[in-house]
Amino acid sequence: MEYIVLSIPLFFVLMGAELAWSAWSGRKVYRLNDFIANLGCGIGSQVVGAFTKAAIFAAYLWTYDHLRLFTLPRTAVTWLVAFLLVDLLYYWFHRLSHEVNFLWAAHVVHHQSEEYNLSVALRQSWWQGLFSWWFYLPMAVLGIHPVLIVTVGAFNTLYQFWIHTKAIGRMGPLELLFNTPSHHRVHHGSDPRYIDRNHAGTLIVWDRLFGTFQREEEEPVYGITKPLDSWDPMKANFHHWGELIGLARRCSRWTDRLRVFLRPPGWRPAELGGFQGPQARDRSAHRKFDTAVDRPVRTYTVLQFTLLVAVTALFLFRQQQLAPWSQWAVALLLLWWVMDMGLLMEGGRRVLRWEAGRIVGFAVLGMVALGALAAPWGAATTVLLAMLSALHLLYIARRGHRT
Repeated sequence: MEYIVLSIPLFFVLMGAELAWSAWSGRKVYRLNDFIANLGCGIGSQVVGAFTKAAIFAAYLWTYDHLRLFTLPRTAVTWLVAFLLVDLLYYWFHRLSHEVNFLWAAHVVHHQSEEYNLSVALRQSWWQGLFSWWFYLPMAVLGIHPVLIVTVGAFNTLYQFWIHTKAIGRMGPLELLFNTPSHHRVHHGSDPRYIDRNHAGTLIVWDRLFGTFQREEEEPVYGITKPLDSWDPMKANFHHWGELIGLARRCSRWTDRLRVFLRPPGWRPAELGGFQGPQARDRSAHRKFDTAVDRPVRTYTVLQFTLLVAVTALFLFRQQQLAPWSQWAVALLLLWWVMDMGLLMEGGRRVLRWEAGRIVGFAVLGMVALGALAAPWGAATTVLLAMLSALHLLYIARRGHRT
């Protein structure tokens, strides 16, 4: 069962509650451009996962059927063992994702936001699932059924949603055992003393046990040490890979080219200056990346993003009703869509041409694919929405898209 997809309505309810707290407390924790970028990354992660989850589950199932050493019954004790193993293995996957460059390239997306709110929990890499699943294969070897592995893994992920907030302070004795918002705020800090700390999923005891625990002392400066400075989810998911490939090309020795991907972030060969560790930021001079676009663009983006969320949910729940080519076409359209939403928040006129093409693609797919997901009026509704979107975009283009 897709517990994470089914939890999407609850995510939005809780984000609404957090937004209300923000207004009541006078603490501005949401910005529209950052929110759009965070959810755009999350949508892309779910879309990519729709094509990889079946293969990953098949790998677990094959391992369980052919390589398991035991057959554990589905009892309360087995559930407890599965929970502890998932949480422990998640800790090590998460820790290594901060200590090995190619794993960091897949994980860095989650840390790029300079805000800290519940939408950041949904800011997920499109590729991380391709690197994380094999950490849990030993559980199948031990005889834990794949259904139990993925179920407990989903609840481990769901637990981590609520800890991405400033609305909850310290939680007393609970912080000795569980991962809490205070502990996880540290993890998202870019301050040198906070980097690579508090990797826990549910239980903070693993960080205490393996020497990576750090208490929250002052509010962190959130984000990564070299800010992304973009709202584009496409750039967010590819930029670090590009940096690693560029660095590898500059290395003269092939062994150093390999080390670029296997050593920690910041590693350089001696010929390129050696390791470059994180530097403390001047808090008084630090400014978050921000952009301003006019009200019509913001209105258009909010309306289109709302439609995007609805179409994505429809796709995730009814994907199997589509032919394989239609599934890929709709997935590519959704990734194009999230890219355009981010670029609209950056301003400029070139994105208007991209968005016009995306609307045409939406209309075409509405007639040949999306309509099948929302029969009997799906195709007509999609074409109507595309026409309204085109008229709205034309209005923006004619009045001028101010950056």
